Amino acid sequence: MRREREGTLVVVAVSMAWGLVIATAVYALMRVAQVLVQPDPNPAEVAWSIHAGYVWRAWTAAYAGGIAAFIVLPMARGRVEPLARALVPALGIAAALLAFQVLLFP
Repeated sequence: MRREREGTLVVVAVSMAWGLVIATAVYALMRVAQVLVQPDPNPAEVAWSIHAGYVWRAWTAAYAGGIAAFIVLPMARGRVEPLARALVPALGIAAALLAFQVLLFP
């Protein structure tokens, strides 16, 4: 029973990690798309605005990450190790996307 519970915790942890990685990548891609489609003032220069685009991007990215976590959950039950190993390059890609967004599209 204990081994089964530990296995379930590992599956849930891998699923949540994928959700966080996907949420980070989605946020960066949404910000780039928003700047290219509808440029608005630089959020670093604006103290307050009526339309806080950041809040909506953050909620949408969190929602996408939650959906991704639930999609990965049943997939991870039989393949925890490959999915955990795939997190390393996925995390690198998400970090690169975020760095690209921060540097070129603030």
